[in-house]
Amino acid sequence: METAVGTTAGQQTAGGRSGPRHGRTAPWHWAVTVAGCAAVVAAALAAAPASGAPGPVRPTPKALPAAAAPDPAKAELPLDCGPFPVTVTVSFAADLGDGRPGTVAAAHCAAENGTPPDAVYLLGPGTDGRPAVLATLVSERENLTVSRLALRSDGTITAHAQGYSDDEVPRFAPDISLDLTWTRKGGGWDRSQTAAPLSMT
Repeated sequence: METAVGTTAGQQTAGGRSGPRHGRTAPWHWAVTVAGCAAVVAAALAAAPASGAPGPVRPTPKALPAAAAPDPAKAELPLDCGPFPVTVTVSFAADLGDGRPGTVAAAHCAAENGTPPDAVYLLGPGTDGRPAVLATLVSERENLTVSRLALRSDGTITAHAQGYSDDEVPRFAPDISLDLTWTRKGGGWDRSQTAAPLSMT
């Protein structure tokens, strides 16, 4: 008497004995399995669309004509000049990447003698028609004179400034020279600075 080992009922071998079912899987079985997997994957993608879809595109930072941006001469800058007027020494107009016109301006009190320090401001359109100060990038308390302001293509604000290490340094011979940069960070600006060669002008 023969005894079948490891067989499944209902599947006959060529010699009449039962054999393992998985040993003779028909080709159509694999085709059906692949088609079923493809359908499951397609349904999953339809139910959960890709999360890597691009978000809103920010405007590209770009220079603007001065007439298209806030006029720093019309702004009420927070400088305590007493009886002296305020002088804007250098500025540029640009869209800094937020889609709005802005002006970056360095200004100081027009004192009759000495070297008054500069302050640097970011100006935007104000609600009353006058430019509004959106940010102070350099305070006059830092005792710096700003000779250059510019905008890089990536929206970074750059500047060059010179100053004095203490009150004993002659005002005609600054002993500090800095290259400054500001990059947008959240709703504000992150400042960094590096020492630069002194240039006597």
